[in-house]
Amino acid sequence: MERIIGRKLITLEEVSSTNDYAKSIAREVPEGTVVIAERQTAGKGRKGRAWASPEGGLWMSVILKPGFVDPRIVFVGALSVVDTLADFGIASGIKWPNDVWVGGRKIAGVLVEGRGEEHVVMGVGLNVNNPIPDELRESAVSMFELLGAKIPLETVLNSLLFHMDAWYRIFREDPFLLMQKVRERTFILGRFVEVVEGEERILGRAVDVLDDGSLLLDVGGSLRRVLYGDVSLRPLP
Repeated sequence: MERIIGRKLITLEEVSSTNDYAKSIAREVPEGTVVIAERQTAGKGRKGRAWASPEGGLWMSVILKPGFVDPRIVFVGALSVVDTLADFGIASGIKWPNDVWVGGRKIAGVLVEGRGEEHVVMGVGLNVNNPIPDELRESAVSMFELLGAKIPLETVLNSLLFHMDAWYRIFREDPFLLMQKVRERTFILGRFVEVVEGEERILGRAVDVLDDGSLLLDVGGSLRRVLYGDVSLRPLP
């Protein structure tokens, strides 16, 4: 079976954002084209937040052309990161919808842009060998810190592309299987959380990730479905 993800690799020393670069070439290149940068000068996360991207991390974006709109595509990236970390003996979990954490600290994030039918750009930022700033040490972690040794970025990239290719095929062929695996690997279920959705803050217990990708909360005994938002763990009231 011909590989989709990684058909074409574009490697850059420096770029403002791999997602922005990928969006600028998306119409001209084949599906599965991957843009990789040694460093980003304006890396970004959800809602335009800055994402520190110094040399040593894996900063990449992949151009996908599924032919339909489905927000669940973000889980392709999250599951791929979880599987990649497992290849190196690191147990991790998904913090709905787009972050991957290890032991209470963030190690990776996924940013999907251009959710139109023509193309989608999925950015992945994974802390591999890059230094974690002192002010972020309580909230972020790298593979280097966890393993005590540097890991060749090419080895991590190959693992990530392999898993992403597999999960992207499942996303297109059987999204319900994809969501089953998301539920198994989402560590917030059963936990008390706060979800910031726009200007609203919602406190409740995370009950389930539904088949459509939304989060189901128990808010004071009533069930509430949340389509998107920033999730934080909170102590029980």
